[in-house]
Amino acid sequence: MVTRLSKVAKYAGVSEATVSRVLHDKPGIAAATRDSVLTALDVMGYQRPFRHRSEMARLVGMVLPDLHNPIFPAYAEAMAGALFRQGLVPVLCTRTSDGVSEAHYIEMLLARQVAGIVFVAASYADAGPEQAEALRRRKLPIILINPADENRDVPRVGVDDAMAVDLALAHLQSLGHQRIGVVVGPAGHVPSDRKVAEFLARVKGASRKLVARTLFSMEGGQAATNGLLAQGATAVVCASDALALGAIRAARKQGLDVPGDLSVIGFDDSTYMAYTDPPLTTLRQPIETIGAAAVASLVAQIDGRKVALDEQLYDPELIVRDSTGPVKNSL
Repeated sequence: MVTRLSKVAKYAGVSEATVSRVLHDKPGIAAATRDSVLTALDVMGYQRPFRHRSEMARLVGMVLPDLHNPIFPAYAEAMAGALFRQGLVPVLCTRTSDGVSEAHYIEMLLARQVAGIVFVAASYADAGPEQAEALRRRKLPIILINPADENRDVPRVGVDDAMAVDLALAHLQSLGHQRIGVVVGPAGHVPSDRKVAEFLARVKGASRKLVARTLFSMEGGQAATNGLLAQGATAVVCASDALALGAIRAARKQGLDVPGDLSVIGFDDSTYMAYTDPPLTTLRQPIETIGAAAVASLVAQIDGRKVALDEQLYDPELIVRDSTGPVKNSL
């Protein structure tokens, strides 16, 4: 008990005596002080006093697919500050190699009476029917960022995939490229499907043989690009920076130069892409803007205000570096 009091007091920035008074539901405690102690209890996994167990904690779950892709920690960092400024405490939840899944996190977050949940590059529906139904039944505020499926009945924010493809194609075509391929995620992954649809609509005579679907990894990008090179592609547009790095590896394994023989464009502009060899041309997601919009929507729901269910899309930015160049013999 003493250890618990000490930990909670330190986190909340109050004395152990104050924590004890809150735990025993004594009068004379300021509302802000009580909230700080209750939040500390939530964060540290301790049970609230009985009278306050039905209250909604000021915690917000941030559910991410993994922490290997730098874009996901970047979103978490962008939202953490915005949540803190609203008096909310972010709780990071990410799938792990030992089997901790979205379903586990949803169950844990619901048990903690969280104020809301943000899903990044995933969906509450991915967790399983029981968890999805529990969220619907609770009417818990949620927001999806770049969701993997449609979820038309849930607030969503994300990057404009069609515009991203348009910017990439315009850049490559200005360099003389005509045999342009795309490397995207598996079929059914909505952001990938949108990129493919825009590619086929915009590239005159585009062949589906120049569309490669794979897993989001460097290895997946390498394997997919090998197939596109066999189809005569002189440039590839990738749905992530990791895929783009795999594309560069595929070209070099075949003795090709980037960008001399193959131009490569990534997606995200994640950390260190300006320092790869060559520095990667990529499409930058407006992380700060999207993160702020997600938090604003979530806070509005928590406050009981109605929010639009139409998806909010934000413009990407083409960052031109050294992985793209003129097609050979284009002049």
